Amino acid sequence: MSYRPRVPSPDRRSVLRGSLAASAALTLPVVGASAPAFALSGRPRAAWGVQVGDVTSSSALVWVRSDRPARMVVETSATESFRRARTWQGPLLGPGSDFTGTTPLYGLPPREQVHYRVTLLDPQDPRRSGKPVHGTFRTAPARRRDGVRFLWSGDIAGQGWGINPDIGGYVVYDEMRRLDPDFFLCSGDSIYADGVIEPSVTLPDGRVWRNVTTEEKSKVAETLAEYRGNFRYNLLDRNLREFNAQVPSIVQWDDHEVRNNWYPGQILDDARYTEKDVDVLAARSTRAFREYFPVSTPHGPSGEDRMHRVVRHGPLLDVFVLDMRSFRNANSPGRQADDTTGILGAEQLRWLKHELSRSRAVWKVIAADMPLGLVVPDGATDFEAVAQGDPGAPLGRELQIAELLRFIKHRRITGTVWLTADVHYTSAQHYAPERAAFKDFAPFWEFVSGPLAAGQFPANALDATFGPDRVFVRAPDRANVSPMESPQYFGQVDIDGDSGELTVRLRAQGGAVLFSKVLRPGRVGQ
Repeated sequence: MSYRPRVPSPDRRSVLRGSLAASAALTLPVVGASAPAFALSGRPRAAWGVQVGDVTSSSALVWVRSDRPARMVVETSATESFRRARTWQGPLLGPGSDFTGTTPLYGLPPREQVHYRVTLLDPQDPRRSGKPVHGTFRTAPARRRDGVRFLWSGDIAGQGWGINPDIGGYVVYDEMRRLDPDFFLCSGDSIYADGVIEPSVTLPDGRVWRNVTTEEKSKVAETLAEYRGNFRYNLLDRNLREFNAQVPSIVQWDDHEVRNNWYPGQILDDARYTEKDVDVLAARSTRAFREYFPVSTPHGPSGEDRMHRVVRHGPLLDVFVLDMRSFRNANSPGRQADDTTGILGAEQLRWLKHELSRSRAVWKVIAADMPLGLVVPDGATDFEAVAQGDPGAPLGRELQIAELLRFIKHRRITGTVWLTADVHYTSAQHYAPERAAFKDFAPFWEFVSGPLAAGQFPANALDATFGPDRVFVRAPDRANVSPMESPQYFGQVDIDGDSGELTVRLRAQGGAVLFSKVLRPGRVGQ
């Protein structure tokens, strides 16, 4: 089985040259230095690179950040020479959005390598423009026979392990970029707003880990400016900026974008925070998240922007991006016999059922920011994810998942695969009713990968309610193993255009494929 892009993977040197030139001034600062200050003389600059998100067969969102007020202009072309380029007038970037902005692109041809460049214009004098920043991406296919490749992972700059110049920064992003995926699914914990980045950390073997540090990463994030600084921190890494210039993203959030294990209505008992109302913190993080990622934000029933959405990637694939934070109930022992709120909320569950039932894609990837059958505790008595350690009939948040799994079975919805991160190791679980206390569902797979740039942790216990069998796991035997001590993890998914088969590979930084599984289309119980 092979992945065959219609457009061969080109030499990216010329594509990235414009991006690197524009960001040359944004090299990794010395340890202890804060983010570079921009002089406001001269022309607007886009030194933080470019990003593209939520790509379909005909649309995409392009992101940029300026160093001052500027008008965003995007040009797209089928060639690197930008002959017959199409121009897209973008928004005015100003302090209200921290000088970030996105421009939607529509009417793009399917399965084409799109070259784009972003130019920033002085709003007072459009003749004064900054140097264009270049990027590229592939639109989704319109034909089934065109295969798809994507990667997924999560957990970035966690547990105090930030950008280390001694090891080249986030080098795993360079490895992922070279695999030339159609997109990258970030499964949450894209930042650690509650995690301080110290200048150095001494490892158990006596070696010293050095971090790039910034003012915003010197304390837990509470203000809007501090949340913005957390999202900006990762863009200091050249590997990530080069990755963003080539690989589109689908980004979801989990807890660390706000604060560890948060839920709506929570009042913090944490001396590090002067703002104790987590709803206030979540609102600030939500605003910064949408400023710093190119994400589509469909409207909910009350007109509010929401995180959960479907990104349709041609006839082979729909990606259902869940939000397991915004609508959940409070973390608890999870033993209640009636729970309509659960981890998704009633409205999101209705939405997910509706979208799954109307999907005609061969594969329906359910992008969950937390695992289903892995027991994730929150303190001595409460639980953070779905499972709560009771192997019997569904209780608490398990009731909502049982309802969803029953719906998938009775509606005969095929091709569902669950992908997640969160637990800081990599594993594969197969769920089957013959092993489960709850039996009214069709078998399915759940794959876990991560972290990308954070500490690794031992494997979590399994909860037998939905009958998981841990077919593979790679995890350390102690907590918070640094990226200098163990490779980071990401997953790769290839969908073959001829057979429709989906292959999952769990990969370790350095090139090793730790585990692979081939799934056949239209079948259950694989």
